[in-house]
Amino acid sequence: MKRSMAEIWNLQRAQEIIARHKAQEGPMLPILHELQDRFGSIGEEAIRLVAQSLNITRAEVYGVVSFYHDFRQAPAGRHVLKICRAEACQSMGGEDYAAALLHSLGLEWGQTTKDGRLTIEPVYCLGLCACAPNAMLDGQPRARLDATTLQALAGEAV
Repeated sequence: MKRSMAEIWNLQRAQEIIARHKAQEGPMLPILHELQDRFGSIGEEAIRLVAQSLNITRAEVYGVVSFYHDFRQAPAGRHVLKICRAEACQSMGGEDYAAALLHSLGLEWGQTTKDGRLTIEPVYCLGLCACAPNAMLDGQPRARLDATTLQALAGEAV
């Protein structure tokens, strides 16, 4: 399943998103989620606009964006492979399998292949602990992975 393409940054649409959530109690997370859903990432322009609109510092917004693993500051590839790094998956070899995959692709966590095809992201539990190690490709969970099946899963992202 291919991810839908994000729109290019549009200040007016971003301001509409912020206005829609601004009156809520604790509006920052809903704003950031919708901005990322719309534009694919939370770039510097978005951080600056959210900070200004909520009358907080850019550092506060950046702190939230960098703390939560679902937010990204650069657009993801056409496909996103989230690999679980929680204890159950670690105990079943998931860290070694992930390291081998990252090495084979020449990537670090959170990076995208040069062709823009695949982004590899860490997650810290997909709730499939009994079927460890596991991952999720474009929102579809995959369980009981090993080095070969994880490589194959990355290869599905074409």
